[in-house]
Amino acid sequence: MGSQNRSIRFKIFLLLLLPLLSLSALWGFVLNLTMGDAQSLLRAGTLYRTIGVKSTDLGLQLQAERVRSAEALTTRELTEALGGQRSRTDRSVTEFRQAVSEAGGALGDDLRLPLDTLMGALDRLGSIRADIDNGLSSRLTGLNEYNRILDSIFLLYDHLVTVSDLAILQQASSLQAMGMAREYIARENALVIGALADRRLTGPETAAFTEYAASRKFLHARGLAGLDVTLRRPYEQVFASEPFQSFAAMEARIVRTGAPPPDADAWTDTIDKLTAQFDQHGLAASQELAARTSEAATATVVKIAFAGGIGLIAVLASIIISVRFGRRLAGELGALRGAAVELSEKRLPDLVERLRKGEDVDVAKEAKAIKVSGSAEITDVARAFGSVQRTAVTAAVGQAALRRGVGQVFLNLARRKQGLLHRQLALLDGMQRRTHDPDRLEELFRLDHLTTRMRRHAESLMVLSGSAPGRAWRKPVPVIDIVRAAVAEVEDYTRVDVAAMPVSAFDGGAAADLTHLIAELIENATIYSPPDTVVKVRGDQVSNGYAIEIDDKGLGLPPAEYAAFNKVLADPPEFDLADSDRLGLFVVARLAARHGIKVMLRRSPLGGTTAIVLVPRALVTEQTALTAGDGGEEMAALPSRTRKKALAVVTSGTHAGLPRRVRQASLSSRLKESKPEPSQPHEPEKQTGRSPDEVRDLFSAFQRGTQRAREESSKGDA
Repeated sequence: MGSQNRSIRFKIFLLLLLPLLSLSALWGFVLNLTMGDAQSLLRAGTLYRTIGVKSTDLGLQLQAERVRSAEALTTRELTEALGGQRSRTDRSVTEFRQAVSEAGGALGDDLRLPLDTLMGALDRLGSIRADIDNGLSSRLTGLNEYNRILDSIFLLYDHLVTVSDLAILQQASSLQAMGMAREYIARENALVIGALADRRLTGPETAAFTEYAASRKFLHARGLAGLDVTLRRPYEQVFASEPFQSFAAMEARIVRTGAPPPDADAWTDTIDKLTAQFDQHGLAASQELAARTSEAATATVVKIAFAGGIGLIAVLASIIISVRFGRRLAGELGALRGAAVELSEKRLPDLVERLRKGEDVDVAKEAKAIKVSGSAEITDVARAFGSVQRTAVTAAVGQAALRRGVGQVFLNLARRKQGLLHRQLALLDGMQRRTHDPDRLEELFRLDHLTTRMRRHAESLMVLSGSAPGRAWRKPVPVIDIVRAAVAEVEDYTRVDVAAMPVSAFDGGAAADLTHLIAELIENATIYSPPDTVVKVRGDQVSNGYAIEIDDKGLGLPPAEYAAFNKVLADPPEFDLADSDRLGLFVVARLAARHGIKVMLRRSPLGGTTAIVLVPRALVTEQTALTAGDGGEEMAALPSRTRKKALAVVTSGTHAGLPRRVRQASLSSRLKESKPEPSQPHEPEKQTGRSPDEVRDLFSAFQRGTQRAREESSKGDA
């Protein structure tokens, strides 16, 4: 699945890369087979010049210290010779550690374990010396401690031979055997030197000496058999010399008798001459073998450079040709992709945005051909994209025309509907003026309220078409009057409870839209909440303007739906005719965007939904001359049907939200009836009904006030 999402450029290079990688891998494999030999030879030379030389010197110093320590273990005296030798050994240890650091990258993983083992053994050198100085170690035990350190050195020698050349490896192994035989001679010497002080060898020491002698003979035979003529001849001369013959005879006598040689000077002189010859020939043989290794490495590198160079040239030529071909093809496809991306992400979205703003678009000018060069397939795809572009532009223009037509239909229907509604309101006004029956008048008021709601729905069509309603006021309108007007346009207005609000007013130019917006939210709250619950409306001044909250006690919505609704309210999209169920949401979003009002829905802490309307400070005006509900000039600016039902929507606890009359509550104190004297008994007032003339006069006065308010409202609209 991952490769399906890759770019075409990547797939082309991948297609070309596979054979190139196969060719390169084959060339690298062949090169590695030969280069590995050269690297191992060069590495062996580096290891010999650093660790090999210093470890050899370290072995000689440890052998010398072992002999001096054997004397000290026998005589229990610490001599200056032992102290001087220990200093030389310490200096050799320091130089060896520096050589390890200088080896650097030549140290492979195969050398880590033996090197760590040797370093650990060298760290124990101080404790070995302390046991010898304090007399806590026997002669054989102390010598065995030194033997273990030297065994670690020879174990490191075994891993230093890393060459893959079989002939050189065989010679190196043979020289390693000769060097180990030299170590066994040094071990025999250490035992004998220690025994010369008290003229005896213990049983374990005799057994150890016998083991050393047998191992020495085996290693000499093995090493001599593996060396070639050039390297073997110096050792043959040593074996035929008088010092080696004398050493062999004294060695055989010690093994046979278990006693040190009677002539200590003869033993010492023979050992010194013999070890000097072995050291001299061993150094010469090592240098000869190092020279052979270097020559072999150089020859191998030359062969590799010749054969590998030709292969490398072939690989590079293949890569260059493939890359140029792939880059050319990828460039053609990239140009096609760039043109397609520009079409889909820039040109078409810009065109749609222009159409959305109502601009005229020339299809022939906007649907330009996509110009790309390349193979026939590329140009064919470009022509296909051009055809798709023309089709998309034509469809976008048609959709824009369709949307404009639908918007014009909405606008025409809304205007026709408004005209009919105004005529209906005029008829209702006339009927109200001619009617004196209270029941008939109440029915007319209900029709008046229904007509007001129909007018709001007509204005919703105008909002969706992109037009603005014609109602506007020059003066600021109090907030409480706008909220009351909005409540009056809701069918179930008796369930709405409007709390007391701080005295303030909104800009008259936005009053109609704010009334419409709040009415839509209140109606939504009454529809989606139980019929026996109350919808609460409250408002307050905040730092950013004026906030109005509408709370219902419905079931609420999931968080995802709140987020989706708030997204539409924050950034209203193009109205979708298929989504007519959310017509009120689109209307609220359009009205809010028109005046910079922020509307947000969220879950109420008490259950249900809370709608928050934040009117910006630019639309808020302080009103201190009037108090909410006074019914002054601002109230008169509202439609008459709104004023008829406005003290009903703010009064609670009475039937159908209507106010309860309190006797003589509006009279001055001088006109109120005087209370009867306490001494006089109270007689109940005789209840009498209003005469028909009184009822007629009452409604005539009400109609005259309504007519006067309409006239003032018409003047304010003008």
